[in-house]
Amino acid sequence: METSIWSTVPWGLVFAYFGVAFSASLAGMGSAAGVSIAANAADGVMAEDPDKFGQLVVLVALPGTQGIYGLLIGFLILLKIGGISATQETISIAQGLALFAGSLPMGIVGYASGVAQGRAAAAGIGMVARKPEESGKAITTTVLVETYAVLALLISFLVVQFVNIV
Repeated sequence: METSIWSTVPWGLVFAYFGVAFSASLAGMGSAAGVSIAANAADGVMAEDPDKFGQLVVLVALPGTQGIYGLLIGFLILLKIGGISATQETISIAQGLALFAGSLPMGIVGYASGVAQGRAAAAGIGMVARKPEESGKAITTTVLVETYAVLALLISFLVVQFVNIV
């Protein structure tokens, strides 16, 4: 009887690596989109008043944190499975699926909150353009969107940590 190539695939590792890629890439895409949205708004303001750069750079940078969080979850999964030197015997399909499931909150919420935070930052940049003294309020309202990325980071972290790999 001939063995199928699919029966030799280390599915646990495949699912775990999908989790790494999903968390890091989706959260990174959300951050890239959010930073781009905020940067477009800031560039328009700075074209009129270049001296506002210092006030605006924080608002532009804030949506970038989701990508960092997604990368962190990806690193945690890699550490959990033994990195790229992991072997088929290292991780079961159930463990791989659990690690993939752990990546979902950070990937999905990281993407959505990165974009939403970029929009909030763009609105804050508009406020700073009109009232530079209100930059603290603009930063505060933009940071509030971050709360949901931090909650997703927490649940992803806990799920990944609770997957028992012997």
